[in-house]
Amino acid sequence: MKLVRILAFTLATLASPSFAADGPKWSEWSEDLFARAQAEQRFVILDLEAVWCHWCHVMEQTTYADPEVKELLASKYLPVRVDQDANPDLSSRYGDWGWPATIVFGPDGTEIAKIRGYIEPERMQALLKAIIDDPTPGPSVGEAFEVKPAASAFLDKERRAAMTKTVDETYEEALGGWGENQKYIDADSMDLAITRAEAGDATAAKRARQTLDAAIALIDPVWGGVYQYSEGGSWTKAHFEKIMSFQAQYLRQYSQAYALWKDPKYLAAARDIERYLAEFMTGPDGAFYVSQDADLNHDIDGHKYYALGDAERRKLGMPRIDKNLYARENGWAISGLAAFYNVASDAKALEIAERAAKWVIANRALPEGGFRHGEKDRGGPFLGDTLAMGQAFLDLYAATGNRDWLASAARAGDFVATFRDEAGGFVTSKTAEGKTGVLAKPAKLIDDQVQVARFMNLLNRYFGSEGYREHAAHAMRYLASASASMMRSMPGVLLADEELAVEPTHMTIVGHKDDARAKSLHALARALPARYKRLEWLDLREGKLPNPDVEYPDLGEPAAFACSNRICSFPSFNAEELKATVAQMAKLKPARG
Repeated sequence: MKLVRILAFTLATLASPSFAADGPKWSEWSEDLFARAQAEQRFVILDLEAVWCHWCHVMEQTTYADPEVKELLASKYLPVRVDQDANPDLSSRYGDWGWPATIVFGPDGTEIAKIRGYIEPERMQALLKAIIDDPTPGPSVGEAFEVKPAASAFLDKERRAAMTKTVDETYEEALGGWGENQKYIDADSMDLAITRAEAGDATAAKRARQTLDAAIALIDPVWGGVYQYSEGGSWTKAHFEKIMSFQAQYLRQYSQAYALWKDPKYLAAARDIERYLAEFMTGPDGAFYVSQDADLNHDIDGHKYYALGDAERRKLGMPRIDKNLYARENGWAISGLAAFYNVASDAKALEIAERAAKWVIANRALPEGGFRHGEKDRGGPFLGDTLAMGQAFLDLYAATGNRDWLASAARAGDFVATFRDEAGGFVTSKTAEGKTGVLAKPAKLIDDQVQVARFMNLLNRYFGSEGYREHAAHAMRYLASASASMMRSMPGVLLADEELAVEPTHMTIVGHKDDARAKSLHALARALPARYKRLEWLDLREGKLPNPDVEYPDLGEPAAFACSNRICSFPSFNAEELKATVAQMAKLKPARG
C-alpha cells in the first residue's frame, strides 16, 4: 500500500503544472542579465511566480504555450522566470502586483510595463507587439516619488484621524473583512481591530469577530490549515493554496482572539491550523516548509480535490509541497505557534516551535546575528528573514522566560540595524537586484518599515536601549512621510505609531523558574489577552532583567506584577488577582501627547 501511495504521489507530481515543458526557454535572474540584454538589444520580461499559484499554472499552460507568444518572445525578449518565495528582493519590489506578476524592462533596466495577475494569450501578444513598436514606459509604471523622512517619529492628530477613517471605510459591513472582492483576514487590519477591542471599542470588537467567524470557512475541515483567500465577494469560493504566511498569521490571531473572548471556536480554529503545520508542513529535522499547491495537477484542481475526504485525497496523491526551508517562513510559524502555546498550554506546540528555531540557528544563521533566506541565496541577505526570526525569538522569550531567546532577539536587532539607510528607512536587501535602471538601488518596502518600527520598539521595551528606540523612530519617520503620499489603507502604520507612543501591557513573574507556583503564574500571564505585551520572568538567581526599569521585591514566594507608566501594582498570587490587576493597570496607560 505504501508503494502504491508513493507511486501515485510521484505521478501526480510529474503531471503538475510546475513541470510543463512546452513554453519559452526561461533564464534565471542574474548579475549579467542586463549586460546580455544590452548586447543583444532585447527586452527583459520577468515572470514572477509562485509554485503554489493556480493562475501561474494556468498562464504557463495557456499564455506561454501560445505559438505567437513564444515567437514574439524568441524574437526580441529575454524571458526570465523567478520563484517569488525564493527571491524576497524581487517579490518585495513587485509584491503589489500579485502573482503572477509580469514586469517588462528595457535593455537598460528601465521599467516599461507592470501587469498584475493572469494575462490571456491575446492580451500578451498585443503587449509584446506594442512594446516592440514603442518601448516608452506605460501608465502601469507611474512616476516614482521620493520619500523624505518626516521630522517627527509620530503621526500628527490629523494624519491619524485621516488614516483611521480610510481603514474604517475599507471594512465590508455585510460580510466582514477589509476589502470587497477577495475575502481573507488582512493581518494589520485585524491586529488594529483587536487592539481597539481590548481598549473597549465595541465596533472594533464586532468587526473583528464578524471577520474571524466568517474566515473559519477558509480552514480545511479535513487536514486543517487555511486556504489563501476566497473570491467573488464570498467566503465560500476558496482558492486552495496553503501558504505559510497565512497559516502563521491566522494561528496567531485566532489564538489571540481566544485569549480575548474565550470563544471555543477560535481555539478550535487555531488548533486546526496547528495540526496542519505539525502533520504536513514540518520537515524531518523540524524546520517548516513554505507552501502547498492549490491543485493536484492540470486535470484535478483544488475545487475537486479539496472537496474529498482524507482517504480519497491520499488515493489520488498529494498536491505539491514546496519543501524549501526559509528562515523567514520559519520565523512566522514559530511566532504563530508561540501564540497558540500561550493560550492552549500545548507543550507539543512549544516543542515544535523551539525545535524549528534551533534548526534555523544551526542552518541559516550568519556570523553577525542575522539569517540567510535559504540554503543558497541569489541576493541578500534580506531584511525580512532576520526580522521574522527576531520577532520569533521575542515571542519565545515571552512564552518561556528563557533569556537565551531574548539574547538571540537582540543579536537579530543589531543585524537589522545594518539595513538602515541614513536617507530614510531600511532597505529590503543588502544587495541590489541589478546594476542598472530601477534595480540598481535596493527597494524599501512599506511593510518592512512597519515591522522594523514595531520590532525595534519592542526590543527597546525589553532592553531600555535608546539605540533600538532610535531605529524604531527612523523607520517611523519614513512611514509618516510615505503615508502622506500613498492613497491607500495603511493599518500597519497606525499600529506602529500607537506602539511607539504607549507602553505595552507589562507583566513580570517574580519567582524561581523551577517553582510550580511561579510556573502557574507565568502560564496565567501568557494566556491573558494583550496583543501588545511585554512579559518577563524574573528569577533572581539569574540576576537582574536586561531592562531593570522596575525594582521588584523578593517576597519569599512567587508573585506577579503588572506595571504601566512606571507605576506597578501590588503583587498578585493567583489567577483572579492577576486578571483584576492587569485590568486596573491597563487604565493607567498614559494618553498620547
